[in-house]
Amino acid sequence: MSLADIPLTTLDGRPTSLADYAGRAVLVVNVASKCGLTPQYSALEKLARDYADRGLTVLGVPCNQFMGQEPGTPEEIQTFCSTTYGVTFPLLAKTDVNGDDRHPLYAELTKTADADGSAGDVQWNFEKFLLAPSGVVVNRFRPTTVPDAPEVIAAIEAVLPN
Repeated sequence: MSLADIPLTTLDGRPTSLADYAGRAVLVVNVASKCGLTPQYSALEKLARDYADRGLTVLGVPCNQFMGQEPGTPEEIQTFCSTTYGVTFPLLAKTDVNGDDRHPLYAELTKTADADGSAGDVQWNFEKFLLAPSGVVVNRFRPTTVPDAPEVIAAIEAVLPN
């Protein structure tokens, strides 16, 4: 099964998949509302807005596996993201990224190594995976690498379709 075929669910409960973003670069990020890294939402929203017309979609994946830092209901998560950070990019349903209940999307994404050559479990909230418009994972950025870091911007610009 390709990444594009893995069934996903939006935060508001609708079925979706990465096939909905075919032909676009996608930055998949596991997010949390009560984390020290939560301010990264601002930079993610800026990327989403600045690069939307050039073919980038930021896709947020709420996850409560790291010290319970995403405890909210879908409605609470949506309200927090939109009112606190002006988030307009799509959010998926709360998802396990590690462990026995790891979502199939993350079972595939975590096979990708980071810049140091390490694959495996997501380390923390705000780990980023960049998919080329073809649907192939081309980069993995660990949580402390901010979304607007030069290496992230360069990687995004290298795969933009427009």
